[in-house]
Amino acid sequence: MGESITEGTLTKWLKKIGDTVARDEPIFEISTDKVDAEIPSPVAGTLTEIKVQEGQTVTVNSVVAVIGGGAAAPASAAKPAATPAAPAPAPVTPSAPAPAAAAATGEGLRSSPLVRKIAKENNVDLGSVPGTGASGRITKQDITGYMEGGAAKPSAAPAVAAPTAAKSAPAAPVSAPQPGELVPLSKMRSIIAKRMVESKATSPHVHTVFKVDMTRIVKLREKEKNKYEQRNGVKLTYMPFITRAAVQALRKHPIVNASMQGEAILYNKNINIGIAVALDWGLIVPVIKQTEEKNFLGITRAIVDLADRARNKKLAPDEVAGGTFTLTNSGIFGEQFGMPIIAQPQSAILGIGGLNKEAVVLTDKDGQDSIAIRSIQRFTLGFDHRTIDGADAGKFMSDFKAYLENWSEDIG
Repeated sequence: MGESITEGTLTKWLKKIGDTVARDEPIFEISTDKVDAEIPSPVAGTLTEIKVQEGQTVTVNSVVAVIGGGAAAPASAAKPAATPAAPAPAPVTPSAPAPAAAAATGEGLRSSPLVRKIAKENNVDLGSVPGTGASGRITKQDITGYMEGGAAKPSAAPAVAAPTAAKSAPAAPVSAPQPGELVPLSKMRSIIAKRMVESKATSPHVHTVFKVDMTRIVKLREKEKNKYEQRNGVKLTYMPFITRAAVQALRKHPIVNASMQGEAILYNKNINIGIAVALDWGLIVPVIKQTEEKNFLGITRAIVDLADRARNKKLAPDEVAGGTFTLTNSGIFGEQFGMPIIAQPQSAILGIGGLNKEAVVLTDKDGQDSIAIRSIQRFTLGFDHRTIDGADAGKFMSDFKAYLENWSEDIG
């Protein structure tokens, strides 16, 4: 899964016990802090045993299943005969400590700060709550389910209290759980949440919005899109135009492609553009490495390839790492512009707004004004004010805008 990956959550089995598996056929899906991916089978045979269930988090090199020879019988695999010498498969992760050995505060038990807060507010002994998470971890769903089940909530007070004490010290009100479906965070959503909070806490975010006249590019695309697809085998979208303009502006303003490292600024040698891809189950940002070395067609093909493989869980971990600047296109959902959060340790992110026709005042070379219908798009640069000043951001966006409005590059 990559050198930096130490664990992953097995999110879905694509095969069941007894199924025949071909070599390199996807057998399960895994989610890590870098990427969601389908894992191919290293051998051909029959899936005879599943050792790790969906939702469990295991370390790299853990055995998650057994694939036997092609002659293995599915029936016997699905329901193995009981033998005294063969105990049930041991869990990959260590078992949870016995509830009785844990204190009411949750010390010694695996649980999140939120779970411990709920337990404290509702006077619940975590030692009596069964944990269903990895390594017996007590999840929010575990404790809310325990409370909704009507289990007794042990109190820190003695078991037999004097009636007068009960009258003089009324119990604190217990807040009832809110109605609705409680769904645990997926591995990807959990990582996204963590990274966004970290970024806001790390970088003093500043945003600047520029309005760009995309009429020239809209007309070029309408004229060339059918021939372009026939000639090159890929659709012509607006993203390669925007990406190419960003690369040219980053060449002129390397501070926007830089990043903070301690008390120094790292000026990155290459321009590695991350392009956010919205998925049904979250968001992922594959990276086009060394984008400054690619022409327009090369960028177009890279965008299509990475987006397709991201949606089909075919990305490798190193393909979502190493970005130096990010593009995020939320304008496809109709918004005018957004205020995106920087992907650490980068210093800037470019938000792409919606493309709309608007009435615009144009001034000719003689100073005469007229009103025309133009294709307008708003772009937001979110930048880290530790490294990038407002003047740097303004110059970068001015060059980015000029490159798009005066497009003259051959698209291939």
